[in-house]
Amino acid sequence: MSFMVLFFLLLIAIATASPLRPGFYSESCPEAEFIVREVMRNAMIREPRSIASVMRFQFHDCFVNGCDASLLLDDTPTMLGEKLSLSNINSLRSYEVIDEVKEALEKACPGTVSCADIIIMAARDAVALSRGPNWVVKLGRKDSLTASQEDSDNIMPSPRANASFLIDLFAKFNLSVKDLVALSGSHSIGEGRCFSIMFRLYNQSGSGKPDPAIEPKFREKLNKLCPLGGDENMTGDLDATPQMFDNQYFKDLVAGRGFLNSDETLFTYPGTREYVRLFSKDEGEFFRAFVEGMVKMGDLQSGRPGEIRSNCRVVNSRPVQASLLES
Repeated sequence: MSFMVLFFLLLIAIATASPLRPGFYSESCPEAEFIVREVMRNAMIREPRSIASVMRFQFHDCFVNGCDASLLLDDTPTMLGEKLSLSNINSLRSYEVIDEVKEALEKACPGTVSCADIIIMAARDAVALSRGPNWVVKLGRKDSLTASQEDSDNIMPSPRANASFLIDLFAKFNLSVKDLVALSGSHSIGEGRCFSIMFRLYNQSGSGKPDPAIEPKFREKLNKLCPLGGDENMTGDLDATPQMFDNQYFKDLVAGRGFLNSDETLFTYPGTREYVRLFSKDEGEFFRAFVEGMVKMGDLQSGRPGEIRSNCRVVNSRPVQASLLES
């Protein structure tokens, strides 16, 4: 299925899907949001990097057929899921944190809270626990019955993406240039792999040379971290304060110290540079724009049939139809 067909189906679904709302579980599972945050807090204590990874689940899930937890489905003999797509296999981890959240919620409120809503709550909590903004999330999503590695490969951008490509991609989801730059600030926390930057260190655009946008001293640091022929699974900080959600990411871009090409291009490209400068000077404005973008992204829904999975990795077992039992 082409990207444009998927996009138009998503637009139709947004118009027809059941409305999401704050406090969706206030009666059916009043402790839901507290439980999610406590599991996230414990995950942060155990491994600080894990919550940054979980935050990115919202991006990788919502852009592919809406926010429906299709990302979390494991492969089956008849389905290639999204975990091993090109954009996910090299950048996503810590799925076990979502498993822990789901297990805790199933004990408290069996069959009530969707995995899709867990992703949205966990992403919010990852930011808040990292000293970033907190916000009210809209809930009420259902979990998808299938996933598609092909769809993920066709939609999700690579670390090599430039600003022009990213602007066009975000526009397809009714997300503005400001949304793009603000949401890229999710890289305020976490780490990236050498695999994602080897080309810009040693062969930018096939030139056989490094990306000229990289500040020289920062390039020296990256060269030591990611030497040519070295371990591409080594990781480096995405900004100078990788465990604190703040506007340091944008300050680094202005200084030529963006880790990924898709980050630094936001400052080198004229159409996005003004927002990078704005957010580098005004953290409050970045926080407001980031929250607005996350809420808008969270509104993306597929409109397809769904369920509340009991295990986020697999669809629920289906009862055998009576007609089949009789045959």
